[in-house]
Amino acid sequence: MKAIAAFFRLIRWPNLLFIVLTQMLFRYFILPFVYKEPNVGYENIKLSEGFFYLLTTASVCIAAAGYVINDYFDVNIDQVNKSSKVIIGKYINRRSAILLHALLSFVGLVLSIYVGISINNIFIPVFNFIAINILWFYSSTFKKKILIGNILISLLTAWVILVLTLAEYRFRISPHDVVWQRLLKLSFIYAGFAFIISLVREVIKDMEDVEGDLKYGCKTMPIVWGIPVSKVFTAVWIVVLIGVLSGIQIYVIQLGWWLSALYSVLAIIIPLIWVLRKLYLANTSADFHQLSSAVKWIMLAGIISMVFF
Repeated sequence: MKAIAAFFRLIRWPNLLFIVLTQMLFRYFILPFVYKEPNVGYENIKLSEGFFYLLTTASVCIAAAGYVINDYFDVNIDQVNKSSKVIIGKYINRRSAILLHALLSFVGLVLSIYVGISINNIFIPVFNFIAINILWFYSSTFKKKILIGNILISLLTAWVILVLTLAEYRFRISPHDVVWQRLLKLSFIYAGFAFIISLVREVIKDMEDVEGDLKYGCKTMPIVWGIPVSKVFTAVWIVVLIGVLSGIQIYVIQLGWWLSALYSVLAIIIPLIWVLRKLYLANTSADFHQLSSAVKWIMLAGIISMVFF
């Protein structure tokens, strides 16, 4: 029983549910809105429900494999930063962890290939294969480097949304197609939000984990540039996000979507302002952990805003 519980902690099951929720909201709220045009019905969505669930399963498997290999390479660092949460070597041996990573990656890739072939879109398995490799090299190398690891993880967070947009691509689509333009616009708004909020959280987590990272020779931003500079870097991105979201709400209000605007202000923009203030005052690992958790909830609130479509 302990091994099963350890397995679910290892693959970060709440984060996997977050991926499922994100893709389901996009599939069942954004896409119907996008295709709601004269002579363009909901049935015109290219990715059928069956293929959608297979693609979501592939995303979950690839992400789970990434969490496994991340913990595999981070055993020593985690002994310092969060010793009570270490699983590999305690509940699951290192050999089993590697096999589990390989199995999850294989299943994710096979499902991606099947969906890609079925909907005539080879880009899906190609990019998911790239994602699998990025997760490996992130965990083994890039995570310990300044900024590049943070950017890669943020791009993969955005990919959770963009993979569904890619699945809707028609190879003979007109660049003036209203439906495609609307889909791209909404996709990049949400993917951009996911990228920035993930980048903010990754840097905050690096500030939280300075002690263990420093002991094992990591070159993360807080170690190389220092905590004050990392705070400024994070604050700039938060201000950019607040500014962009505020601009979007002005546009949304003009459309008469008052409830959506109110939700965004209360659930996303005001909490971001709170994070910005707390970031200035944060000094301890516990402070940064609180901020990391808050940013995660803001990310969830942002994704849930899809229901207003």
